[in-house]
Amino acid sequence: MNDLLIEGSVSSPTVRGEWENGILYMEGDSYPENSYELYSSMVAWVACYLKESSEPLTLELTLLYLNTSSIKVMMDMFDEMEECFQEGRQVAVNWYFDAENERVAELAEEFKEDCTFPFKIIGK
Repeated sequence: MNDLLIEGSVSSPTVRGEWENGILYMEGDSYPENSYELYSSMVAWVACYLKESSEPLTLELTLLYLNTSSIKVMMDMFDEMEECFQEGRQVAVNWYFDAENERVAELAEEFKEDCTFPFKIIGK
């Protein structure tokens, strides 16, 4: 599989997947018209990585705002990561947020509550 790049816009984050390093980066706001369409290649990349590679997968997130459909996509991805973690896979999330934006930290905390894999919420 190859690396992944989805160019960001005003309403969608930049997404970069580094296959060799097992890292998926997302940075920016996420309120596109159709989250599932926009993120289908990202979700497929994560699923493929979890299936084809035995190396750890880490999501490095710097997300500022997510709309409801973006939250659903993230939940689906975290659910898949959780399933793999329960089977012994190394997966992790590092979610960075602006210390002045508590709403993002609260959202990240809600996600974290449903995950048993390492999930760090890091203020900057």
